[in-house]
Amino acid sequence: MYQSASSLRAFCERASAAAAGLTGAYEIVLVNDGSPDDSLAIALDLHRRDPRIKVVDLSRNFGHHKALMTGLAKATGDLVFLIDCDLEEDPAWLGTFHQLLHARGGDVVYGVQTSRKGGWFERVSGQLFFLAFNSMLTHPVPPNIVTARLMTRRYVDALLQHDEREVALAPLWQITGFEQHPSPIVKESRPGTTYSLRRRISVFVSAITAFSNRPLIYIFQVGIAVMLLSMLAGAVLFYQWLRGGIGVPGWASIMVSIWFLGGLMIFCIGVIGIYLAKVFTETKRRPYTIVRAEHGFTSGPPSHRP
Repeated sequence: MYQSASSLRAFCERASAAAAGLTGAYEIVLVNDGSPDDSLAIALDLHRRDPRIKVVDLSRNFGHHKALMTGLAKATGDLVFLIDCDLEEDPAWLGTFHQLLHARGGDVVYGVQTSRKGGWFERVSGQLFFLAFNSMLTHPVPPNIVTARLMTRRYVDALLQHDEREVALAPLWQITGFEQHPSPIVKESRPGTTYSLRRRISVFVSAITAFSNRPLIYIFQVGIAVMLLSMLAGAVLFYQWLRGGIGVPGWASIMVSIWFLGGLMIFCIGVIGIYLAKVFTETKRRPYTIVRAEHGFTSGPPSHRP
C-alpha cells in the first residue's frame, strides 16, 4: 500500500470475491509501505470487519519490491497470489491464473500485457527498457511483465531464499527457476503514478548492476577500443610530423579529445562506483524492511524471515 486509500476498499472486496470463488480458506496480506495518506487506517478498519484481512505496517517507506518480499514472507497459503492494490491489476485474474496453473502444471502463472498501456512515451520507453535490460541479463525477463502472479508454496519458499539487500523482483523471479507460464492480460490505467521517469531510471540502473556484470565488461572493451584509436592517431600524427605537416593549429581538436576522454573516464568510474556501492550495502547486512506492527497474525516466531 502506497497512496492506496482511494482503491483499497474496492480492492479488498474484489480480492475477497476472487479468493472465495476458489476456497473458503484464504487470507489477504496488506503491506503498508509507509503510505503518506490514510491507507493504514482504512486497512485496519477492513481488518476489524474481516479477520482474514491482515496488515503488515512497515516503519517507513522501503520501496515497492522490498514491501512485496516482506508480504510474501508473511503469507502462509499453499498458493500465493501477488498483486498490487491500485486496481490497475484486476484481482479477478486469480481465477484465470488458477485454471491455467492446474491445466498446465508448473509452479507459477504470471501476467503479461498484450499491449503496453499508456501514451506513446510510456509504450516506447517501456520497450526500450526491456530491450536494454534483457541485453544485459543471462536470464531475460519477459517483456511487459506485471506484478500479478500466482505461485506455489515451494516457489515462494525458494524465492525468499534470496537474501540480497538491493531487491529487484523481475530478475529474481526468473533466476529462481521452476516452470513458469505467461497469461495475457490487459492492465488498466489510473491517473497519476508513483513511478516517475526518474524512479524508473533508478530501478533500471539498480536492477542491471544487481544482476549483470556486463557493464564492467563493456567498460573494458571501450577502454581497449579507445587505446587502439589513440595508438592509430599517434601513428598518423607521427607520420605527419615526419613530413612537416603539423603546425600550431589543433587546439580545438585537443580540447575536444580532453573533454571526451575525461567524460569517458568519469562515466567508467561512476559505473564501477555503483558496483562498489552495491557491495558496500550487501556487506552491512541490514534488514531490507523493518516491521513496526502486525495485525491479524498469530503470535509466535514467523515461518519466513523478511
